[in-house]
Amino acid sequence: MSDSSERPIRKAIFPASLDPIHLGHCDIARRAAEIFDEVIVGVYDKPATKSRMLFSAEERLQMAREALAPIPRLRVATYSGLTVDFAKEVGARFIVRGLRVFSDFELEFRMALANRRLNPDIEMVALITSENHMHLASSTIREIASLGGNVSTMVPPNVEAALLAHFAKLGDDARDAVETVSLRD
Repeated sequence: MSDSSERPIRKAIFPASLDPIHLGHCDIARRAAEIFDEVIVGVYDKPATKSRMLFSAEERLQMAREALAPIPRLRVATYSGLTVDFAKEVGARFIVRGLRVFSDFELEFRMALANRRLNPDIEMVALITSENHMHLASSTIREIASLGGNVSTMVPPNVEAALLAHFAKLGDDARDAVETVSLRD
């Protein structure tokens, strides 16, 4: 039997746009840090989303660093390009993703197969979102905050403050600053 000090370090990345980071992201990051020796939360600098980003890459990086600071063996960095290339660059063999609902599985499954094709040495690990965070999505949080709703139970305190400041600065234009789904109907 080999000495545990000879075991290779299990390093993972947890990639996301984090616009903004919410308690579901924090929960997945914390749980990943309990499984892996090191976790790098990768804040994608230019995500291909349908709506424009609310916060810059630097703002999202700073919010994530502050929100995740208490979690040991975890760091936050921005990246560009392919996620598997970022994983290779930082020496990670695992990509952690969170699954909330069944439709997440379909998307994550296709991404895992594509990433496997691009780099067969990288494994995708899916963590099921905790039940109390299943309803959380950054887009929903942006919409609620833009309409003056209370998001204190959905995001870390530093993110709530950033959202309040962002929408206060926009004033009357806050309601039109984000894509709405149905909360104002």
